[in-house]
Amino acid sequence: MGQVRRYSRLYWLFLLQRLKILMEYRANFLIGASSTVSEQAAGLLMVWVVMRQIPNLAGWSFYEILLVYGLVVLAKSINHMFADNLWTIGHDYIRSGGFDRFLVRPINPLFHLLADRFCHDGVGNFAVGLTLTVTALRTLDVVVTPLTVLYLVVVVLSGGVIFISLNLITCTTAFWIVESIPVTRMVFELHEFAKYPLTIYQRGIGLLLTWLIPYGFASYYPASYLLGRDVSLMAWLSPLVAAILLIIAYRVWLFGLDHYAGTGS
Repeated sequence: MGQVRRYSRLYWLFLLQRLKILMEYRANFLIGASSTVSEQAAGLLMVWVVMRQIPNLAGWSFYEILLVYGLVVLAKSINHMFADNLWTIGHDYIRSGGFDRFLVRPINPLFHLLADRFCHDGVGNFAVGLTLTVTALRTLDVVVTPLTVLYLVVVVLSGGVIFISLNLITCTTAFWIVESIPVTRMVFELHEFAKYPLTIYQRGIGLLLTWLIPYGFASYYPASYLLGRDVSLMAWLSPLVAAILLIIAYRVWLFGLDHYAGTGS
């Protein structure tokens, strides 16, 4: 418990310092946050165009798909805000030798890497995801109770952990190949499929996004439950899937860390 309090306080101190830096360049902060809004607007426009041509996509209406889309954007925003530094570990830390400073300080190296930079761009993603989710729920007349809100918080946080875990697994390859971004992007971009119901794809894609790269637990299964569709136990597995994946990811990270030899610079 003492360690939890210590690391919570440390993260808060890191975050305060990051916010001070961001406030020195407020225009950059606003541009970064708004740029993600523009990016999501382009994606939403594509959904709107598709649904204009096919108003009922495999039994899903526009606002039902909007709920799926909103949930995955919310989960992605958690990863964007708190774990975006994983993307640059090879280029910004390992190649330059800067990663070594994480190894000589009396805190967990992974915690230090994640706390080293809060990515404000993710704030825009969070705002978009929240707006889409609330709009979809209200338009579809979904009854929102305190338990519904609690369920949403749990699945969004679980979805965020799923995103972070998958990025951690792929970014750990930087300990061997340095430039891990292509590997990470190859897996990360699959979340685009999770912006739509998994039932519109061939069975293989559904299985892939459920059991191997489980982005479906960040969007499709929770949305199906909220809409009253029959997904049985799958709607409740998001926290369990997130926990298992996080344990696997951390073990992969520790394995990579054991094989880190430095740059010699």
